[in-house]
Amino acid sequence: MPAEDLVPEIVGISPKIKALKQQVRQVAAADYPVLILGESGAGKEVVARAIHRHSARAASPFVGQSCLAIPETLIESELFGHEPGAFTDARERRIGLFEQAQGGSLFLDEIGDIPLGFQKRLLRVLQEREVRRLGGTEATAINVRIMAATNAPIEQLVAQGAFRSDLLYRLNTFEVRVPALRQRVEDIPLLIDHFLKKHGVAYKMTNVAPPPPPMMEKLRAYPWPGNVRELENFVVRWMTLGEEALDVLDRKATYHLEPQDANRRWLSMTLEEIEAEVIKMVLEDCSHNKTLAAKRLGLARKSLYNKLERYGIKEVEKRN
Repeated sequence: MPAEDLVPEIVGISPKIKALKQQVRQVAAADYPVLILGESGAGKEVVARAIHRHSARAASPFVGQSCLAIPETLIESELFGHEPGAFTDARERRIGLFEQAQGGSLFLDEIGDIPLGFQKRLLRVLQEREVRRLGGTEATAINVRIMAATNAPIEQLVAQGAFRSDLLYRLNTFEVRVPALRQRVEDIPLLIDHFLKKHGVAYKMTNVAPPPPPMMEKLRAYPWPGNVRELENFVVRWMTLGEEALDVLDRKATYHLEPQDANRRWLSMTLEEIEAEVIKMVLEDCSHNKTLAAKRLGLARKSLYNKLERYGIKEVEKRN
């Protein structure tokens, strides 16, 4: 049986996805660290879970965590755990993610956002294969396969001194690249069927038909900046709104006009109007994750909230 037929978790039959499935099978058979690269929303965690499920560690835990979602002051405690009294409010022992994943796989998404000062400690854990809880005196041996992912230009971060080269070498024994959805548009009908089944069960709407052929052509022509995650969001809207679900895509498509047309559009707007539009675009591209959107915009989270209020972007606030 072809290798791609043995990786049902990854939906698609395009050449790029067939090659990805083949690579997943090969990487799963080894037990070394994996670095998964790809744009936001392309399905990096899906690939990580597929590697885990087809590996010898499949019966053990798969633990996933976005490094971007962990406050810098808590990252050591979150990954390594802590003992009672290790810091204020540490009233009881906490088992860190490394120990939670014992025998299985630990997936660290957005690895490029780990603070530079913490990277040396993480490197030591990977080298020594043991972890010491914050405030503890004894080290615990760990048996965990590390899979890391990023949508950041990791080599550029290394060149800028924002990411340790020795940590990168430790993480990317195997490197897997997940294609963007616009690079495999022939998979869109299969993905839509997959999400209709998935959410049809969840929302008890199992009889919703997929978009008709003319609309499917529009979906294939759309650039999908948010990748598979954006397509899934579209399917959820389609199940409830029908053709009105295209409205959001049509609005976003206007941001991908030819340069001359786009310039005329922006030149007709005030600076405040442009800023509001950019914030909406980035929020949509980040699936309304305000922490990630603020980072992309170069703003503090509080500043982003202030701008949302200032520009009256109420609908976006309610969707979080």
